[in-house]
Amino acid sequence: MGHEDGVSTRDGVNTTIDKAFEALYASDDGSLDTAASLLAADRSADAGLTRRGEEFVRTLWGRGWQPADIVRMARRDLADEHLRVLTGLIRGETARYERLPHRWQAQLDELDAAPARPTDRFSYATTVLELYRLLVRLPRLDAVGPVPGEALPPAVAGEPRMLTRIRALLAKAEATGFPEEAEALTAKAQELMARHSLDEATLAAGAPSPETPGAVRIGVEPPYEQAKAILLDAVATANHCRAVWNESYGFSTVVGFEADLDPVELLYTSLLVQGQAAMTRAEAEQRAGGRKRTKSFRQSFLLAYANRLGTRLSATSRRVAAEAPSLLPALASRDLAVTTRTDELFPETRSTRVRAAWDEEGWTHGASAADRAGLHPGRRGIGERGGDGR
Repeated sequence: MGHEDGVSTRDGVNTTIDKAFEALYASDDGSLDTAASLLAADRSADAGLTRRGEEFVRTLWGRGWQPADIVRMARRDLADEHLRVLTGLIRGETARYERLPHRWQAQLDELDAAPARPTDRFSYATTVLELYRLLVRLPRLDAVGPVPGEALPPAVAGEPRMLTRIRALLAKAEATGFPEEAEALTAKAQELMARHSLDEATLAAGAPSPETPGAVRIGVEPPYEQAKAILLDAVATANHCRAVWNESYGFSTVVGFEADLDPVELLYTSLLVQGQAAMTRAEAEQRAGGRKRTKSFRQSFLLAYANRLGTRLSATSRRVAAEAPSLLPALASRDLAVTTRTDELFPETRSTRVRAAWDEEGWTHGASAADRAGLHPGRRGIGERGGDGR
């Protein structure tokens, strides 16, 4: 009698794990209970069960999923105990590689570090099977970069100085309690982004390179995910990128040249933080006036905020580009390359109608908040604080 995956086999009879895994494809929870009982009764199955989970995760890398994507789905559909098991599997699988693709380490750093809590064997086996059932049912996604084990571009030490400056500006904009200062800092960040795109176009025009647009996924999660997706689309469009929202799986894919992708994610995240803070203040004013806060107020606020900011971000980019008219053809060529790559990745995209209850007060407050996050770097506040605030 031999052992494989720590489970006894004899005369071709399926292993305990194989028998238990039949429940992953069944439609009833009763099968899951039976499978959990099998696993709980056989301690020699434990190591193999973990190894199979890491294999499921590895398979998902090849199907276009990244750590943050899988965690997002588990958080949406399952519970904290499933997330803790998943975190262990992802960490165990990615530890096998000497180097990981760009952005993967940041995703790993955000994983919950809390270890799995002690529990009885049946409950643990049930948790594992529920998690594995989710993993094996995830569909294939369009790849947005290399996966662990594939050839990777040379590693770059640190991040570009421009990105560091943008990160610092936006962190200060989020932290300040003074709207005028936040406005000036955010405006400077967008101007830096626009000028950086111009610099990249200059390099491309002078010495065309084989670089092609890449892509990154950014989580767009409830509540009010449609307004958030519109905001991300506005930030992406203003910075020579395209965003495609996948409502079912809670993310948007942003397509663009590599130098623009990280700044877009930074600015979107910061504007979302600033917008939610402004919404909280507006709701406090509403309550002080005797009106209860409502879902329609918040939806309308964020939609107006996204709509107005999109207009202003694009205006800033056009103003900066107009300062170098000779580069407009190069910028247009890069925009065309991004559009072409987006169409290749997503040949069946469609527009969707905004689904939100209308609230005039919410819209007015949201538009005003976007105005206060204004993008006119010539206003007072930046120069008085030493340029970029450093």
